[in-house]
Amino acid sequence: MKKVILSALAVMTFGFANAQEGNGNGGFSKGSMFISGALSIESTKTGEAKSSGFEIEPRFGYFVTDNIAIGGKLGFGTSKAEVAGVDTVDNSAFTVGAFGRYYFTPASQFSLFGQAGLDYSSIKNNLPGADFKANEIGINVGLGLSYFVSNDWAIEATWAGLGYTSNDNGGDGAEKTSTFGLGADLRAISFGVVYKF
Repeated sequence: MKKVILSALAVMTFGFANAQEGNGNGGFSKGSMFISGALSIESTKTGEAKSSGFEIEPRFGYFVTDNIAIGGKLGFGTSKAEVAGVDTVDNSAFTVGAFGRYYFTPASQFSLFGQAGLDYSSIKNNLPGADFKANEIGINVGLGLSYFVSNDWAIEATWAGLGYTSNDNGGDGAEKTSTFGLGADLRAISFGVVYKF
């Protein structure tokens, strides 16, 4: 994994060294729009225990100035686990969020950006006798790199370094769970693809 991250950073650094504004190799400007997102599917089986999950999260952004982009996202995910045919986890979650980004060199082929986001999630536990709904609010701040491989397509790497979440655990007298974290783990970098139009 470290070799993949180092290789990606080397490619982006090389691109940064050779990038020139207005060279037809991409970049953002005021009025630019982009879409990106996440999709994950997982399935695990160990003996009689098995688990599966699915998540999709499309994202849209719009440049209100040459350097500042704002946007939103929608997400839906499910996770299920069972042991010997008995469900131990059966959750679904719907998320809506907003984010803002500041790009340091938006017109270039390569750009570093800072990002802040706010998410709201509605989580439902579907187990018999243990059905409940929970609400979660999350705030995060991180960094990212964007590298255009063509005029419309870019590769993106993001790292959510600082985050806070608050979960009401279903309310009705349940104690809330608050989590604050500073992620110094560079293995938590996410890679994605961005389409500019």
